[in-house]
Amino acid sequence: MTAQAKSEKRIFHNNEDCPVRNVVSQIGDKWSMLILFALVDGTERFNALKSRVEGISQRMLTQTLRDLEREGYVSRTVYPEVPVRVEYCLTEMGRDLVKPLYQLVCWAEQHQSDIRLARQAYDERS
Repeated sequence: MTAQAKSEKRIFHNNEDCPVRNVVSQIGDKWSMLILFALVDGTERFNALKSRVEGISQRMLTQTLRDLEREGYVSRTVYPEVPVRVEYCLTEMGRDLVKPLYQLVCWAEQHQSDIRLARQAYDERS
């Protein structure tokens, strides 16, 4: 490899300016993508989201929704009713984000059996 080719390779800095660390790490956690996809269907209340994302704890759903809201992907609306009603929906940026994520999900569905076979082959070799 030439010195020029080496210098053209992308460097992933360990700071907030790195889009992989800054953006992808948030949506690449265990729950964020599932919550985003649950909200693609429209506005949801907390308990409805909890029932649609099986296995998530109340605490983890709360934290993940806060993180997604902080990033600008999810909007939280509180209605002054008794009892208080809180609804979550995707923002415009969240809807825009879900589009390429959907391609990833489709790819994962198409290659799930290949991945499973690769894992099995690796485990047998190890």
